[in-house]
Amino acid sequence: MAESIIARCEAKGLRMTGQRRTIAQVLEDSSDHPDVEELYARASKLDSAISIATVYRTVKLFEEAGILERLEFGDGRARYEDAERDHHDHLIDMHSGEVIEFVDPEIEALQEKIAAKLGYHLRGHRMELYGVPIKKS
Repeated sequence: MAESIIARCEAKGLRMTGQRRTIAQVLEDSSDHPDVEELYARASKLDSAISIATVYRTVKLFEEAGILERLEFGDGRARYEDAERDHHDHLIDMHSGEVIEFVDPEIEALQEKIAAKLGYHLRGHRMELYGVPIKKS
């Protein structure tokens, strides 16, 4: 990631209020995939005047500007991550809800091969795996 979320927002002409900067910084510092409620909890620790409505509006604005990517993993919660993060796929633990990011060169090569076999040049993809932990005996 070359530029910060704040820098990309400014480059797109978004007006960056203090609260939007706080929310952008919380997103920048997140290593997980927070939903709006989690973003609100983190942002309100930094600025107690931030409302959940402000977080909702800001996330929607950032998503519409292509700054954030909305992720839905089937649990009814929209989660967010920086749209310019390096490519990765997701494994979702169906028991805990934990989202594990991974990159596998063999899977990437296989996807390219499948697209070529079907007569396409692959321009992008999203892969989500859902699983439960293997019980250790």
